[in-house]
This record gives sequence, C-alpha cells and structure tokens, in this order.
Amino acid sequence: MDFKIKRKSTKTAVVGGLLESYPHDLQLYKIPPIEDIALKEFETLALERLTLLRSLATATTLKGLRLYSEEWIEYVLSDLRTQGLKYYVKLCEKTDFSTKEADLQARRKDHIAHFILRLAYCRTEELRRWFVSREIELFRMRFMTMTSDAVDTFFRINNLCYTNISEEEKNEILINLRESTHHQNIDNMKFYKVKFYEVLDLVKTRKVYLKGGYAYVPHKDFISVLIAQYRIHLRQSLAIASHHLSEVEQDERLVSLLKGLHQTYTGNNYSDTKAAVPIETLDSLSSKSFPLCMRQLHEHLRTAHHLKHGGRLQYGLFLKGIGVTLEDSLRFWREEFTKIMDLDKFEKQYAYNVRYNYGKEGSKKNYSPFNCLKIISNTVGPGDCHGCPFKHSDANVLKNKMKGYGFELQAINDVVDLAKRGHYQIACSKYFDVVHNSSMGLGINHPNQYFEESQKLKGEVKIEPKTEAKQSIKPENNAVEDMEFDENF
Repeated sequence: MDFKIKRKSTKTAVVGGLLESYPHDLQLYKIPPIEDIALKEFETLALERLTLLRSLATATTLKGLRLYSEEWIEYVLSDLRTQGLKYYVKLCEKTDFSTKEADLQARRKDHIAHFILRLAYCRTEELRRWFVSREIELFRMRFMTMTSDAVDTFFRINNLCYTNISEEEKNEILINLRESTHHQNIDNMKFYKVKFYEVLDLVKTRKVYLKGGYAYVPHKDFISVLIAQYRIHLRQSLAIASHHLSEVEQDERLVSLLKGLHQTYTGNNYSDTKAAVPIETLDSLSSKSFPLCMRQLHEHLRTAHHLKHGGRLQYGLFLKGIGVTLEDSLRFWREEFTKIMDLDKFEKQYAYNVRYNYGKEGSKKNYSPFNCLKIISNTVGPGDCHGCPFKHSDANVLKNKMKGYGFELQAINDVVDLAKRGHYQIACSKYFDVVHNSSMGLGINHPNQYFEESQKLKGEVKIEPKTEAKQSIKPENNAVEDMEFDENF
C-alpha cells in the first residue's frame, strides 16, 4: 500500500492511513515502506534506531546485566529516555491499540528505521549477526510487555495460526501446567499448544508441559516460537537487501551514510562545555581522570615535548572538550614545543592548527573531540602514540604500562585479556574501574565521557557539557531532498 501524504490531506485521512498501515505497536517488518521521506528524516531515523540497538548491546556487554531481566529492561528504557527517544520507550513499555496520531507516528518511525538499518547492516556477515541479535532482543523485550489480548491481536494481524487451548482442556491438565511452568498466577494465563520441536529451547530448560508430542506454552513464553521464525525472516531479508545494495548506492547521497552508519557515534559530541579546566591541573588530571589514550599522549608530550599530527589532533580536541580555553591551549602547546624549537617555528608551523581546532582558522567550524569509534578505527604508524592503546598497543607494552601505574596484577590481566579479545571499549571501562577502585561498569563510548564520569565520581569539577541530541552523518550531498524506498528492501 502506498500511503504518500499530500499537503491537502486532512488530519483524519493521515490518521486513517497510518492506522491501516500500523494497527499494532509490534511488527514483523514483512512489508517495506514505500512512502517518500526527506533525506534529513532518513538520517535522523537511522541514528535513533542505532542508538536504540546500541542501548540493548550496552546493557548486556558493558553493564553485565542479565538479558531480559528487570534491571536490563530498566537500564534500556532509562537510557532511551536520556537520549530523548521517548517514542521508543512508549513502544517498548506497553503495547496498546491507540489511534492517537503521535502513537501512530511512533509506529511509522519504528517501521521505516528498521528497514534503513537493514540496508546499512546487510553488507557483511559480522554486521548481519549483530543486527539480527539486537533486533531479536528488541522484539522479545517488546513481546514480554504485551497483554494476552495484545498477543491475540498480533497473531490475527499477522495471520499466525495459533490459538490458545480451551478452558476445559486447560483444567484437565492444570496440575501438570503448574508443575512445569515457571510463572505465577497461571490460572488466568493463556496457553498455546504447539509441536514440541518448535520450542526446543523451552523443552531443553524444562519450562513447558509435554504431552503427545505437543508442548503447552504460556503466552509469556510463546516468544520462543516467534523468535525462530523471525530470525529466519531477518536473515533472508538481509540477504535480499545485500543483493540489491548496488542499486541503492547508485544514489550518491546514500553511499557515505549507509557505509559509515555502523561506525557512527550517537552520543554527546562534547563540542562545547561550560567547564573551565586550567592547564596547571593537567598533570594531576591525566593520572586521575584521563582515559588511557589521552594519558599516554599527555605523558609523551611532557617527555618528548612534541606530538605528531595525529596525536596533536586527538589530544588537542580532547583538551578543548574538557574545558581548556583557546588561550590556555596555545600557551600549553607553546610552552612544551618551545623546549625543543624556537618560538618563531612554533608560531609558523603549529599555532595555526591549535586555533583551527577551536574554529578560529580555516573553515571556522566548531570541531568535536574524537569519539572511541573514530579513535579505534584510526591508522597508527611507527612512532605514533595516538589511537586506542587497547587496540594499537602490544599486549606486553600495555601490561608494562599499567604495571608502572601500580595496578594489581589481576586487574591488569583482566584489562589486557579484554583487549586481546577485541573488546577495546569494555577494556577501557575495566580500566576506569581499576583507576577509580569502583565497579561501575560504564559503557565508555567517548574519552570526554570518561573524563566527565571520573570528575563526577570524584566530585572535583562540575561538568556541564552542551547537550546535543545526535551526531550527524553527512552524505556528500547535504541537500534535503525526497527519496523513495525500493520495494525489494
């Protein structure tokens, strides 16, 4: 169905069209959107969906919360509220049959954003696995909040041929259901009768009653049946999208957006802050509150009185983000560099770059400090000391560096082991806990976030960063134009 909205359409027509297309909060995403949307909205929806999926991943991998536990769900919802994604909170908290336009628009955004990320994550097997895992987690979490009536409606809308057993049949086996079901108050719970091989995960964990080759599944566990089908559907859809990706990328506006989406940072960009950090405190702060990537840059600068271009850019923007003013930054770099060169050389070759970072030279943009994804993906050559030490440093070098800081051997081994396994940001989070003698398990996504959380924990400096909703993915053509989805995706 094509539901392109014309300017002359009335509000009633808009609501009616959306209600017909999105009658339920939960979707299986079998029919792709075919409406025209602005490129700006395309980008915004992609970033918001990516933020949602990353919240799910952070709750498990960085926070260590048990999947689908109350703590896990609460963390995800809280993070979404913090990110300003209240419409996703609404879709995840409670399923209803609202006909309000705001709720219908939330379903529309959810639908379109899912298909955008299909295009971005269909490129490689690794990306596909990550996307399928997160979407299944999201689907299961939302299904868990559904009432029995909402489940029945979901089945009917999606032509799923599952009906709950009658009260007579339920009463006949009620004792067995109580003994085999891990839920309370099953007297008022609906049960579905399915072939046992459709819920092997529940059979394996002895969570269902088996009789005559059938499993009696309570509606709260019926998600196991759907997940198996949904996983197959997603994998097939991603394979189809991958085959047709070259057709989509004929539009140059989308190439950089789709290719770079999985590496896009979606948090605060720390391009401005109200805090003021004097350069006289940097030595102390570097050991107390700097992430390891910035600490090693600071130490190298103090020792060698020089940093290569990559190091100056990475460290200079970080200092800007924590609140070092342009005047102090110029003084800081000047005092160090002039220990090995004359003042005239510094002013001619290096002062311009410092002013450039602050938007006072060249294009005069307000440049943002590098986030973890950018630092991790940086190319680091011989003699360079920028980049991510958990990725770019040899394990023995990393271990010796941390020994020099006086950390306990077990803590060092834990950090190094995470780095060896490619969990660079988790290793940074563990490093944070080691430095601060804490067990916060932060999800570190940005060096300036590390600094901010450290200062909050120590209560030494009040950090008030300028809040911006999302980073922007800038395609080569920045014009806001209309684009149309291909029915193959």
